[in-house]
Amino acid sequence: MPYFGDMIKDVEELQLWMDLAKEQGADLEPVEAEVRQFIKEMQKKVQKLQPKPDYPYEEPDSLDEIKALRPDGPRKIPLSLTEEDLYDKILGAWLGRSAGCVLGVPIEGRDRWFIESWAKKLGQPYPLNEYWADYPDVSRIHYSEPVDCHIKGKIDHVAPDDDLAYTVLGLLILEEYGPNFTSENVGQAWVKYLPMACTAEHVALENLKKGLIPPRTALVDNPYTEWIGADIRSDPWGYAAPGWPELVAEFAYRDACVSHTKNGIYGEMFFSAAIAAAFAVQNPLEALLIGLTEIPAKSRMAETVTETIDWVNKDKDWDKTWHRIDEKYRGMHVVHTLNNAALTIAALLYSDGDFERAIALAVMGGLDTDCTAATTGSIMGAILGAKNLPARWIEPFNDRLTTYLIGHEEHKVSDLARRTIKVARLVESVKCKAQS
Repeated sequence: MPYFGDMIKDVEELQLWMDLAKEQGADLEPVEAEVRQFIKEMQKKVQKLQPKPDYPYEEPDSLDEIKALRPDGPRKIPLSLTEEDLYDKILGAWLGRSAGCVLGVPIEGRDRWFIESWAKKLGQPYPLNEYWADYPDVSRIHYSEPVDCHIKGKIDHVAPDDDLAYTVLGLLILEEYGPNFTSENVGQAWVKYLPMACTAEHVALENLKKGLIPPRTALVDNPYTEWIGADIRSDPWGYAAPGWPELVAEFAYRDACVSHTKNGIYGEMFFSAAIAAAFAVQNPLEALLIGLTEIPAKSRMAETVTETIDWVNKDKDWDKTWHRIDEKYRGMHVVHTLNNAALTIAALLYSDGDFERAIALAVMGGLDTDCTAATTGSIMGAILGAKNLPARWIEPFNDRLTTYLIGHEEHKVSDLARRTIKVARLVESVKCKAQS
């Protein structure tokens, strides 16, 4: 798949020539205006382009069309969990997501080779079996708190990160608007609770403030619609309807279309359905295969999932599979949905059911490490339950999680799990009444 990273050199060289001319006394205002106008015209032209006739994928944006292109699937899986068991699994998912996120934050956006060399420099094992001992840039503030809140020995709670803020926000949406929430309700919650956002979410949030209504909010001035932002919002929907991948995928769609299109939407639908399935199955592969039944079979996201599973089956070696992923997606942005999904799937499948190995492999892969490890940890936590998660990954949190959401900065993880069970019971009762 071609990318245009080399075009940056042309743009930078033009800028250097313009800088030089300005320094030497030339009037650059007419040229600058012409360049900027040309860029705007090309952006509009590119946005209107349509796929070539031989394009092999079918990737609609409407829920009805997406459902029509799904393969057969279970849609709803019977659960035989006691209230205690369900709480343990939901708490496990919250804690697993938190542990993966905290492990991934210090080297977010770094490539595999940096991560490996950083571990060697710190004298830490590779793969990791503990949190990072240091941060490449400890002077940074990560959202609203010092970044060293993610460093071994300094972790005393789950510090703010978008990967967890959106999980809490999804819970708030379900609590305030109920299971029949709409995409407009999602937008209302964003405006109410989000002080800021990044990439596609930033564009959508600004569009909401201008009065645009979903899904239009995803379509205006938004080149990020297939990036990972919707993907990281998958979890609360999966937690809210354990064992119900079809309903969960619909929840995810209502959320994703506020800011994303096509594979950006499918990424959230896929992982939400896989998370819902994780409460009812025994291993990650089963959950992933069920998640696959809720997205278009001929989409790039579906291809990413099936291809990665095939590679794992053939290679039986994480390093070899990582090289395949790196080769296929080289040039794709580090926070795109597809490349990060492939790394997440590989980590889950090479984990052999071991929580620690799963989140460590997700981080070792590079790219958007807090996102991939958080999703990996969430799925493993739902399968294993909180009681089976290694204490060294969980106890440092002291049952405390903070966010940057307006008016919802402080939480107990155990309270979030209890609130999630309450929502899950409401989802079950409301949908059952609606179907009777």
